Amino acid sequence: MPQQKLHPAFSFLRRLGENNDRPWFQAHRAEYDAVREQWYAEVGRLIARLAQHDPRVGGISARSASYRIYRDTRFSNDKSPYKTYFSAAFSVQGHRDDYAGYYLQMDERPGEGGLYGGLYCLDGPRLNKMRHAIVDNIDELQGILAEPELRRLYGDVWIGPALKTAPKGWPKDHPQAALLRLKSYGKFCGLAPGFFSRADWPEAAADMLAPLRPLIDFINYSLDE
Repeated sequence: MPQQKLHPAFSFLRRLGENNDRPWFQAHRAEYDAVREQWYAEVGRLIARLAQHDPRVGGISARSASYRIYRDTRFSNDKSPYKTYFSAAFSVQGHRDDYAGYYLQMDERPGEGGLYGGLYCLDGPRLNKMRHAIVDNIDELQGILAEPELRRLYGDVWIGPALKTAPKGWPKDHPQAALLRLKSYGKFCGLAPGFFSRADWPEAAADMLAPLRPLIDFINYSLDE
């Protein structure tokens, strides 16, 4: 059986990982620009399809949604200047990272590429709000999490760090202790590199993100209360 042809971006990103320095990147800048333009076009298609499910993302451009390829190395032992993946985020509150939204990562590394919906690593005040909202509206949240399509695609696991026990001020045996221990509230669905070989991958990814909308809405209006 012939090997599946991967998305052109992966060839560039793989070689960038092997030559992660500025001279190599500058020498291959034209190739980067070409695969980046293809990425923008495909992300634009994803946004257009996702807007059919959630019109609030319709005004976001592919360029503004996409993250830069340059790594922030200030606080990292790894000083490689470039990321070896493409990613984009679609916040329902505009260009704000303090609200829950949708996230996409095209990544060849096992377990890294995929779709995410939610909010990662909340600060103390927002965590406190979320915890009280969960306890006060547990039936609503459980109904959202029980939706068959959400469970089929994203499972029962929450992505992100968690406390080892219930947070201060909450009983260790609280019925919702597992949710109260979380410091992030989001779901992840992994995508193999071959997924991006599909001609319709942007539309398929948008349809897979759609079941996350009720969870994203629950997080955001909990934070706004």
